[in-house]
Amino acid sequence: MREADESAYCDFVAARRRSLLQTAFLFTGDWHQAEDLVQITLAKLYVAWTRVRRRDDVDAYARRTLLNAYLDERRRPWRREQAVETVPDRAGTAAAEPPDPHVKRQILTALAQIPARQRAALVLRFWADLSVDQVADLLHCSAGTVKSQTARGLEHLREMLGPTLLDELKEYR
Repeated sequence: MREADESAYCDFVAARRRSLLQTAFLFTGDWHQAEDLVQITLAKLYVAWTRVRRRDDVDAYARRTLLNAYLDERRRPWRREQAVETVPDRAGTAAAEPPDPHVKRQILTALAQIPARQRAALVLRFWADLSVDQVADLLHCSAGTVKSQTARGLEHLREMLGPTLLDELKEYR
């Protein structure tokens, strides 16, 4: 890789690694798995950097690669999620923190119990703030599928958390 490309890659990693890590954590609910996913993503991005950089859509490529890495890991039988007693205290910094760490743990625990594609749709729609069409492109499905996966994921969250907790959290988005 040329020195200019190497420098641009390092700048991208410095600027976007934290965001990728936060998104990966929301996918997995586990910081160690999130780190693994980000490492996989950055390694694949490094290999394809000169090609991807020319297209001027590096963020989309990185998100897509992160999502693919997450879905690939979910398919491996030795990586099945297992219920845990506690969820890590820190999920990274969002636009605003929920008022109570207990509420945050409840949300992360509930999110971990949602099926992978529904969780991916929720994280990409509401955490990464992507449009329905962008999420559909990332998940290789129709916009209708994204809407139904999002609705089902929200329904699962409401069942686990209760409708009032999700409504209260809208102000923290």
